[in-house]
Amino acid sequence: MDGVTETIDALAGLLAAGGVVVLSGAGLSTESGIPDYRGPSGVARRHTPMTFQTFTGDPVARRRYWARSHLGWRAVAGAAPNAGHRAVARLQRAGLVDAVITQNVDGLHTAAGSPSVVELHGRLAEVVCLDCGNLISRWELDRRLREANPGFAAAAAAVNPDGDVDLPDETAAGFTTVDCTFCGTGMLKPDVVFFGEAVPPARVARCFDLVDEARSLLVLGSSLTVLSGRRFVIRAARRGVPVAIVNQGATRGDGYAAVTVDAPLGVVVPALADRVAGEPVGSPV
Repeated sequence: MDGVTETIDALAGLLAAGGVVVLSGAGLSTESGIPDYRGPSGVARRHTPMTFQTFTGDPVARRRYWARSHLGWRAVAGAAPNAGHRAVARLQRAGLVDAVITQNVDGLHTAAGSPSVVELHGRLAEVVCLDCGNLISRWELDRRLREANPGFAAAAAAVNPDGDVDLPDETAAGFTTVDCTFCGTGMLKPDVVFFGEAVPPARVARCFDLVDEARSLLVLGSSLTVLSGRRFVIRAARRGVPVAIVNQGATRGDGYAAVTVDAPLGVVVPALADRVAGEPVGSPV
């Protein structure tokens, strides 16, 4: 515990200087009931991740995806921000954290009151037409899918980190998908970055700019296994921007970090906010 206290002291020193950019991952949302794949509470991946190429090129796989996602996404939609998300928002309101880059697609930073969030991989709460680019809310799509699939409420396993569930193929085969109502025939897709799909270049450039301008980079709840997020840690280290990592378990960015804390996010981040933000825990957003 003494070692954790010392590293929290070091984190507090970085935060107190201001100019912090937060890079958050799935580990920050596990205490909101959204599991991850790699952390200590992670779940084993039971199926091959959906790729952009498979989603757009295989109607059977696309139907299976929508059947699983239709049942599972409400668990994500119904999740509430936890103490870690609220603490990050407090740090932003205190002027110590300038921006949040999140790898999560759950929208919980915004729900917690964070005013400046770059959602690197998009949001499950929005759906995009791949033909005309029109955006609709996931709730609107949910209504249409329920109308197209009356009585579809198969017993499902626990929600996966991707916001879907596991279903037998024969159950998913009976699911009816819908197209874009704006253009009439366009293919709908959650407005999130699938495997095999690139993050929009302008979004990546914005994140690099934030890192370049930061006084420090604080990683919260990411194993940094995927280069999509790890590249910002590498960028910070190369430019002499101190990196601090709070995560349960080792990460692929530990070698770049000046400070690492292996402890629950819901404990460490609120403790940091209490120490440096000067704002009571119960303050309104």
